[in-house]
Amino acid sequence: MECKIREWKMEDAAELASTLNNKNIQDNLRDGLPYPYTEDDAKFYINEILKANKNSVFAFAITADHKVVGSIGVFRKDNIHSRTAEMGYYIAESFWGKGLGTCAIKQTCQYVFNNTDILRIFAEPFSYNIASCRILEKSGFKCEGVLRSNAVKNNQILDMKIYSLLKSDTE
Repeated sequence: MECKIREWKMEDAAELASTLNNKNIQDNLRDGLPYPYTEDDAKFYINEILKANKNSVFAFAITADHKVVGSIGVFRKDNIHSRTAEMGYYIAESFWGKGLGTCAIKQTCQYVFNNTDILRIFAEPFSYNIASCRILEKSGFKCEGVLRSNAVKNNQILDMKIYSLLKSDTE
């Protein structure tokens, strides 16, 4: 199954809400998302992304078969890290294991490296999220280490891994 990344559209709100209104997905993301996740929440998010600084926020809908199946974003850091960006992503549970995450990550990183001065993209999945770690590895990211007791999610103290891809790795 092939995927494409594209800019968000307001008419994506229903599919976005359907994807994020899933505890299995939210359990692998940072806190702060409403649950249950409504169509109004999705419209608010899409509106914020469309208004965001185009030199700092690179956020895309992940589509397959003309349907929104996930989200991916790369967010520029600041100060001495202004040429570094953090990436986050998720895929609708019914599309897990179909290669869409790897496909979207490769397209997004290529876009960011080709269109910005960003030199390094990193991601910090929970260590237990083996599928997400594998997606990053298949996308060319290198594991730089384990961040021990780095997060508290659902009242659990969790380790995270840090992965990075350098622009120079892709040239």
